[in-house]
Amino acid sequence: MAKHHPDADISEVIEYALSLGWRYTLSDGHAHGQLWCHFEQRGGCRYSVWSTPRNPVQHARWLRRKVDACPHPTEEQE
Repeated sequence: MAKHHPDADISEVIEYALSLGWRYTLSDGHAHGQLWCHFEQRGGCRYSVWSTPRNPVQHARWLRRKVDACPHPTEEQE
């Protein structure tokens, strides 16, 4: 497993999202990066992955819920 984030829980969620076809881009500042769903149009899902969240476990759970709740079906689901 590649290390995408200093926190193991958040890095695990990023790996999970990548396995579902999401993209992860690094950014500067407060956000460590952005998770983008596979929907390559204006209405696609995009969530910030914070560098130092107050509660990393809670932030990882929130990201996982958002990835799981993405309304855009993958090609396998169509």
